[in-house]
Amino acid sequence: MGIYNDFFIPHLINIVMRVPMAAGERPGVVGSARGKVLEIGIGPGFNLPYYGPDVDQVLAIEPSKILRNKALDRAKKLGINLTIAGLDAMEMDIEDSTIDTIVITWVLCSIPEPEKAINEMLRVLKPEGRLLFIEHGLADKPSTARWQNRLNRPWRCCAGGCNINRKPDNLLAKGGFIFEKIEKGFADGPSILSFEYKGVARPSK
Repeated sequence: MGIYNDFFIPHLINIVMRVPMAAGERPGVVGSARGKVLEIGIGPGFNLPYYGPDVDQVLAIEPSKILRNKALDRAKKLGINLTIAGLDAMEMDIEDSTIDTIVITWVLCSIPEPEKAINEMLRVLKPEGRLLFIEHGLADKPSTARWQNRLNRPWRCCAGGCNINRKPDNLLAKGGFIFEKIEKGFADGPSILSFEYKGVARPSK
């Protein structure tokens, strides 16, 4: 599984996250980032073209060496100041209350202990900072949710740890975020994979 996760999964992510559905969702969420930005799970850097002039610097967390290198190459071509700040969202080497914007796109599904990562997000985010997110997870349609729960374990095993039955809204709310804006609904694609949660959140205190 080491070779599979280290080499096959990064290339699969690079292909899957190019799909039109994902590309179409990015500008509306990522485009409102500003200041010092932390992107967790930057992958190959597909969000980078949508960062506007209000972004001063982008820090990134990304465990895959293959995807880190792709993101750094893309940032260089775009003239973006990108720094890889770490490999693990559950334990970040970033000072408290120093980040203006955190961006997460389709990443909470694959973090082994998302509660720890959310605690770290709260720690590094400024009190007035914002979290911009697009995530997929458990559908509000019972029939789809039942299939997600049935298929989650085999899917997780073959998809690099991706879970299809988490509820990002509950995780973020329990972790200490409140929502300025949240939208839920099915995007294009198989229903068990395409129920999305997207919006803006900020620390509750």
